[in-house]
Amino acid sequence: MNFKLLFPTFRNRYQFVKARLNQWFPKQTQPGASVAGLNLGTGEGDYDRMLAAHCTTLVGCDVNQDDLNHAASLNHDVPNLRYELNNALALTYADNSFDLIVSCEVIEHVGDPARMVQEMSRVLRPGGMAIMTFPSREFPITYDPVNRIWQWLRKTDDKENLISQGAYAFGHDYLIGSADFQQWAQDAGFEIVEFRGLSRHLVGILEVYWTGIAQSIFKKNARNVTSDTAGSLKVRPSSTGDPALGIVTDLLLWLDQALFGWTSRSIGKGVVLRKRA
Repeated sequence: MNFKLLFPTFRNRYQFVKARLNQWFPKQTQPGASVAGLNLGTGEGDYDRMLAAHCTTLVGCDVNQDDLNHAASLNHDVPNLRYELNNALALTYADNSFDLIVSCEVIEHVGDPARMVQEMSRVLRPGGMAIMTFPSREFPITYDPVNRIWQWLRKTDDKENLISQGAYAFGHDYLIGSADFQQWAQDAGFEIVEFRGLSRHLVGILEVYWTGIAQSIFKKNARNVTSDTAGSLKVRPSSTGDPALGIVTDLLLWLDQALFGWTSRSIGKGVVLRKRA
């Protein structure tokens, strides 16, 4: 099973992408239908089996060759999927190459997020769509009270003197502000179809600090960089299967949304973009 699907934040992102694929790119059942897809920052390949079912061809790219090797092993039996080493800031694909781009928890690692959005627009065909998730700068205090209180006291959202845990774990040197992202998307020629918060105060309490610490100990490439093995026990998912206990996580996500769906504070954001013609 994929143990990541038991974590509320990961499961919420995964389900967001799944629902939007079903909405905008129904599975490839109609003769003549053609969708060229790109998973930009595919990581360990968690999403690729699902994405491939909605695409005629799917490319999974990343800057980390070890992650790509694991993804290729995990999804070796998916016939319309291939993996390639590529950099989100300088993609080697021609203009207008893809109908769909999916990129989950990547833009916060690349160093120049506005440029990544520009590159996504360049390789998408007019009318093509991008589905993204990323960590929000407007995170709830329950998720990271230490850094949030420190930012409030200093009256700034910059990361100077913050601890590298909570919202700033997982190799996050910066988080994505909603207004910043919306401006990047507009400048790159995108229409924002959907922009919503993912995971709020209850999930924040459930995942506060310990998830970042656990990842730093157990996960291969814990910092999500080109190469990272130090201090890791190199645990990776052994399959893409949904664990039976996922229903408990679903209940927690439902309760989180029911109680706190009204607030603009969220651990992450889910976005759907369409490239303007």
